[in-house]
Amino acid sequence: MWKVLQPRLGRRAVATWSKFQAPPMVYIAGEEMSRYTMELIMDKWVKPAVDTSKWEYYDLSCKERDATNDQVLKDAVAAGARIGSIFKEPTITPTKEQMASMGLTKPLGSPNGLMRRGWNGITISRDTIHIPGIELGFKRPVLFERHAVGGEYGAGWKKVGKGRVLTTFFPENMDDGKPIIVDGREVKDEKSCVVVYDNPLDNVEDLAHVFFQRCLEAKVVPYVVTKKTVFKWQEGFWQIMSDVFDAQYKDAFLAAGLLEKTKGELQHLISDAATMQIIRWTDGGFGMACHNYDGDMLTDEVAQVHRSPGFITSNLIGKREDGTLIKEFEASHGTVADLWHAHLRGEETSMNPLGMVVALLGAMDHSAALAKDPKVEELTQRFTKCCQAAVYAAFRGGKGTRDMAGPSGLTTEQFVDSVAEDLTRRLSSMDGTELTEMKEAESVPKVKVSRKFRRNYKVDEKAMQGMFARFDMDGNGKIDFEEFVELALELGIAPLEPEAIKAEMEHQEHKADLEAARGRQRRWASMDEPRLY
Repeated sequence: MWKVLQPRLGRRAVATWSKFQAPPMVYIAGEEMSRYTMELIMDKWVKPAVDTSKWEYYDLSCKERDATNDQVLKDAVAAGARIGSIFKEPTITPTKEQMASMGLTKPLGSPNGLMRRGWNGITISRDTIHIPGIELGFKRPVLFERHAVGGEYGAGWKKVGKGRVLTTFFPENMDDGKPIIVDGREVKDEKSCVVVYDNPLDNVEDLAHVFFQRCLEAKVVPYVVTKKTVFKWQEGFWQIMSDVFDAQYKDAFLAAGLLEKTKGELQHLISDAATMQIIRWTDGGFGMACHNYDGDMLTDEVAQVHRSPGFITSNLIGKREDGTLIKEFEASHGTVADLWHAHLRGEETSMNPLGMVVALLGAMDHSAALAKDPKVEELTQRFTKCCQAAVYAAFRGGKGTRDMAGPSGLTTEQFVDSVAEDLTRRLSSMDGTELTEMKEAESVPKVKVSRKFRRNYKVDEKAMQGMFARFDMDGNGKIDFEEFVELALELGIAPLEPEAIKAEMEHQEHKADLEAARGRQRRWASMDEPRLY
């Protein structure tokens, strides 16, 4: 049997705050720097203030997965389905090189597929994180819903040569139907790859409800993104989303004034257009619902605009048979291997744990909501709000990590200690509401943090100087408005007028339709006869 990961006991007591019993929750531990930092946070923020004895801990490190033949993963998924609220640290899906260095006996796949199936995954919500008083990228929230199942991620495939391919569907109950030929084609290349996958639609209605409710709550404009002009099978996703919207949400969005930009309707964007709008709509205030792969790629683009994956949430939402939502909360970044190796070498590190902290607090709030006990929910929210306020205040007050504060920023350990001290003060306050981050932020000028402080800042400044000189056409050392317009046009980030946006989207759809038609023509032209084999 594998061993349950036991968190270290807290070493500090909270002055006038009495520990409360937190409701059951699943805590999944991961690897490297993210695990080390979360151990500090549990030790100094959570354990002194919260009795977590009802939490179930699972160690999803590669070595533990290997030692238990992945039973630890299966047990964690079963616990998540039973309890309904899960926090997960970043984990590693090992490469061949990592397998050798860790002494693993077998390949380990990503745990995400088993989790999504085991929790009846509906959607992966990835949203921008905003710290009041600090401008990161998007000024207002950007929400994403990514269909959590199907598509390319579950594909079957084989490398093949010349021959014929027949894809046949067999109904589950053969008494009520007969086999259906989905597709037949001739393969004329010596080297080719045949791929088969499906796009499930049964839970898209659930995704629609999650998406539209979240957009209403956040007061953002909803968009549905597909490539249905070419990939005709994606029409069903759009149609279900549209039907749910028109029947149950349209009136509420109209009343909230959230459809003015889309002329009173739910707007569809093809994925090509969505990639362009994301870098233009930096005011934020929009949400996009997408298929699995499109959602994965587009949220990476959102992360780049909004500074880094560390400022993006990643929450898997599933559903139990009784309708209760299962929610798994994690950061959008990985295990931060570069800082881990620096830590192992004895060097100072400055790890920003914001994404993981937001995920942990979200999981705690969801577990309290599932408990259906007003007192537990009140105490949990008091802790999570005070903790979030302390973290945000550290960043605003120049006590953040170095990616936010520059060289004067705190080390990993100093940051955790600094927030722990402030959290103790907040929890001990007679009136916790007076210390909320919103009230504190009102008195602080808005600050835009330089991207130069990021660990992965690799900008070629000499090339940047060359670009500046090219657009500084009068050579006065400044970019005036006309020069700025030229720069924005070349980079493809110039905002467009509403009619121009509509025309551009229609052009992209027309272009996609032409590409699809040409593809069909090429396919039939390559066959001896236009028939199925």
